[in-house]
Amino acid sequence: MKGNNVARIAGVNIPTGKRVPIALTYITGIGRTTAEEICSAVKIDATRRVNELSDAEVLAIREHIDANCSVEGDLRREVQMNIKRMMDMGSYRGLRHRRNLPVRGQRTSTNARTRKGPARAIAGKKK
Repeated sequence: MKGNNVARIAGVNIPTGKRVPIALTYITGIGRTTAEEICSAVKIDATRRVNELSDAEVLAIREHIDANCSVEGDLRREVQMNIKRMMDMGSYRGLRHRRNLPVRGQRTSTNARTRKGPARAIAGKKK
């Protein structure tokens, strides 16, 4: 994409000044490893910047991602459906999601404030 045009892949504006593998990680569902695999599959050098890519190369990246990766809205929908399925089944993880508690075995007597929200005062606690 010559000039100052913004590359748009999977509905996300990719930052133009960054290297291609780093810029691809701005798409939900694509991490460093996947981004580098995409670059090698499309035969784009990992040291090149997004603003140095031609329209054909951006199109090749876009088509490769559409064909091989679950990203953005589809991925979010799939994750939410998995959580809903666990909650409907009544599995342990589903119950933890339903009660808004940590799901992966973390302690809850202290910490876990991100998941539980701000601490609520207990009536009659003061001496």
